[in-house]
Amino acid sequence: MGFGNYTCNWGLHICGLYETEEERDQLVFGFLEKGYSEGDLQFYVPTERTFEDFKVKFTANCPHCESDLENTDKFQIMSGKELYYPTGKFSPKAMDDGLNDFFASSQKNGKRNIRATAEMAWALEAIPGVEHLMVYESRLNYFIPGKPWISMCLYNVTKFDGATIMNVLRTHPYSINRGIVVQNPFYQDPDIWLSENAPEFLNM
Repeated sequence: MGFGNYTCNWGLHICGLYETEEERDQLVFGFLEKGYSEGDLQFYVPTERTFEDFKVKFTANCPHCESDLENTDKFQIMSGKELYYPTGKFSPKAMDDGLNDFFASSQKNGKRNIRATAEMAWALEAIPGVEHLMVYESRLNYFIPGKPWISMCLYNVTKFDGATIMNVLRTHPYSINRGIVVQNPFYQDPDIWLSENAPEFLNM
């Protein structure tokens, strides 16, 4: 995976919980450098930093990555708005449609492994529809399994409240905390989580 000597199968949806910039960067930099070395297509949403700050610190950690950092066939670095609410509103249905379209397009020329990681602090803003963030997280467990795809969703536990973090744990089959990866005992299958918390999104 790029950190802690962990390996995983494709089709993984995992949450990364952290408190400090150092913890976050160990996850992000290791994940992206590993993906670069393996030729994966990578997405990164650097919500808690500017692109320039990321570029300086990441290339100090991975100098051989610098020449390709703005090559969109290798790295796609986007703002939270660009990826999650380009119209100004967050919509789980729009995310479902966009991810399915992107995945189909990415595989047209043959199988391509995809890594995605995002700092989810963008969701702390007063964005219309953001109350459905966990619907999106739960529905990712329909989308990701069986695909050559890894998503690592990063949550700063000093910024999100406890109730949100508990729902993060309920919607991610695996979690990383203090650098340790575990199968998440709080995880709920999306059929269960959605039926209990957002039944209107169960069959979109």
